[in-house]
Amino acid sequence: MSTQKLAQLKKNVAPFEKSDAKSSIRQMLNTFLPFILLWFLAYQSLSISFWLTLALAVVAAGFVVRIFIIFHDCCHGSFFKSKKANDILGTITGIITMFPYEKWKRDHAIHHATSSNLDKRGTGDVWIMTVDEYVAASFKERLAYRLYRNPFIMFGLGPLYLFLITNRLNRKGAKRKERINMYVINTSIVAVYALMIWAIGWQAFLIIQGPVLFVAGLLGIWLFYVQHQFEDSYFEDETEWDYVKAAVDGSSYYKLPKVLQWVTGNIGYHHVHHLSPRVPNYHLEKVHETTPPLQKATTITIGSSLKSIRFRLYDEKRKTFVSFKEVKHLLTQAKQEVKIDNRGASLQGK
Repeated sequence: MSTQKLAQLKKNVAPFEKSDAKSSIRQMLNTFLPFILLWFLAYQSLSISFWLTLALAVVAAGFVVRIFIIFHDCCHGSFFKSKKANDILGTITGIITMFPYEKWKRDHAIHHATSSNLDKRGTGDVWIMTVDEYVAASFKERLAYRLYRNPFIMFGLGPLYLFLITNRLNRKGAKRKERINMYVINTSIVAVYALMIWAIGWQAFLIIQGPVLFVAGLLGIWLFYVQHQFEDSYFEDETEWDYVKAAVDGSSYYKLPKVLQWVTGNIGYHHVHHLSPRVPNYHLEKVHETTPPLQKATTITIGSSLKSIRFRLYDEKRKTFVSFKEVKHLLTQAKQEVKIDNRGASLQGK
């Protein structure tokens, strides 16, 4: 993309990089209130049918995803003009979603600054190995990676690992503000959960809150996974990496049905979000619709996005994702070469 086109693109997006207090408050009302109501109805339905309770919990989980989008905007400082307001609401929504506000804000900022950069992977993103890295890796490393990328582990155990371990521990070297925020959120979660268990009993609480968090976590991981891992996604080494190309070509436009688009806070317009994280979620669709160059981003649907489950490794030569099966012959070849080298070394030793 030329410098002139880049400047024009930034100019088109700039008017939307401002929060609107009325829109933010409206979103809070149409998100928090339905969530509270659904949780209450789920509790009331326990005396009627477990399956009705489960159905209500699943719908409530959708609103937890929407609450997370508000949390996410606060991390970018885009939900309110006031930094303090973003920090306060971000911490509150962090308690509800079980995400550490200051820690995640830092990691996510790094994700935006390094997304699609092959030389700067590892913070705030999904673990991706290239074909060459996988072939050169040890058996233990390949096993660990295969387990990590297994759909049952990533989307089944992933939410539990995220909520109970990763999100509950401070990172090594965390600054004082980040550590204190973690303690505040963890303590608040324990206090709220203890109060709820005291009020309705641990069985009722677990039956409702368990599915709510699990489904919300599963959906969250899926959205994060699928919007950066599609067949012709953009990845480059540091020397060739470009921020705008990483945003437009390395992030997809996940075209969802209107109801799901609303529930997920327009995060399907992920290419717009990566181009300008300061655009609040309720402006993302407008930016996409009024900026023709952004409409050229890769569009995926629910149906086509399911193909990404097969994507395991990034092939730098072909510039695309491939499955483990497609590189099996390379592993066989590498093992044969190792055997030949070992045999040669043994003969020289004799």
